[in-house]
Amino acid sequence: MRTYLVGGAVRDRLLGRAGGDRDWVVVGATPQQMVDLGFRPVGKDFPVFLHPETGEEHALARTERKSGHGYHGFTVYTAPDVTLEDDLVRRDLTVNAMAEDEHGQVVDPHGGQRDLAARVLRHVSPAFAEDPVRILRLARFAARFHDFTVAEETLALMRQMVADGEVDHLVAERVWQELARGLMEARPSRMFEVLRACGALVRLLPELDRLWGVPQRADYHPEVDTGVHVMMVLDMAARLGASLPVRYACLGHDLGKGTTPADILPRHLGHEGRSARLLHDVNQRLRVPNDCRELADVVAREHGNVHRSLDFGPEAVLRLLERCDAFRKPARFHELLLACECDARGRLGLEDSPYPQRPRLAAALSTALDVDTAAVSAAALAAGLKGPAVGERIAKARLSALQAPPA
Repeated sequence: MRTYLVGGAVRDRLLGRAGGDRDWVVVGATPQQMVDLGFRPVGKDFPVFLHPETGEEHALARTERKSGHGYHGFTVYTAPDVTLEDDLVRRDLTVNAMAEDEHGQVVDPHGGQRDLAARVLRHVSPAFAEDPVRILRLARFAARFHDFTVAEETLALMRQMVADGEVDHLVAERVWQELARGLMEARPSRMFEVLRACGALVRLLPELDRLWGVPQRADYHPEVDTGVHVMMVLDMAARLGASLPVRYACLGHDLGKGTTPADILPRHLGHEGRSARLLHDVNQRLRVPNDCRELADVVAREHGNVHRSLDFGPEAVLRLLERCDAFRKPARFHELLLACECDARGRLGLEDSPYPQRPRLAAALSTALDVDTAAVSAAALAAGLKGPAVGERIAKARLSALQAPPA
């Protein structure tokens, strides 16, 4: 029985990156032996155990055989005669198919160290094609290791997987899981670049894929191409350290531009409403979490108004705050403002431009929130007002606060 550190922990150590979770492979053991040693079984599809002291995952060495479509279409075999090399050859990329023994010696049967040095993402074996999730994983790794290229033979294999319909068997939860992780990487645009290059994006997110080649007004968008713009917005969100809901909102804020009637291009009148409607379909299809859904919806509908808000008087500012539900959800409103800043700065040559709309609207919300609504409500009730009339009094008090000159 021997234990090896495997996968990302070995890769990241060789790259000099800070380590995350560590995964281990155990060779020459049975499930009962693991239990006898105090390991706690947790695996459903194959034997995985938690170390009794560290809690780290230890999986028995295994092989896999394709038995159906999609992520779950595999038959797994584990036994003491499965070797470390048998286990490593089933992994996705050469840079993830290395192991390290107890003496720190690297076991690298597939050239992972060579590909790390060359900055290449390359599949280990033809078995890569058996699991469509690997397309998403590779795209996610491209977003993390954005100075790596994808090997031509790997890209060709991914294109064939798409043509064979493997991507169509991906379950929504797994697609969202990988997309969400990729959105949080250092250069999220790279994930979508790879998905487009292999033809998977049009199958997974056709609403996004159709944005490339759609022109915008060059006086507002020097980059012109809508798909290029959305990727710049997404990378700006990463640069500013935005949360997942903000990054998802950036991804979907301009989907409606892909359905702009040809006779009004490059203008995109009404794209905000179309974006919100398309996002609703994407959210349903991918089962997107509520916090991401809600922020993406308000960003899609209101980002144009936020951009124009420097010209708004107090009444228009108050209406914007009310439409955005900012008084009940101020934190979400601040995320909206960050997404809008990413949109404004995600343009060619404007990446370092100021965005005064964000501090102005943040200050307006703070001013309106300082109104003592409990006192206003009590006074309105004492005057015999009820229901909507009380709300009107509160709105008038907030408007008065916004109209007051700065102290």
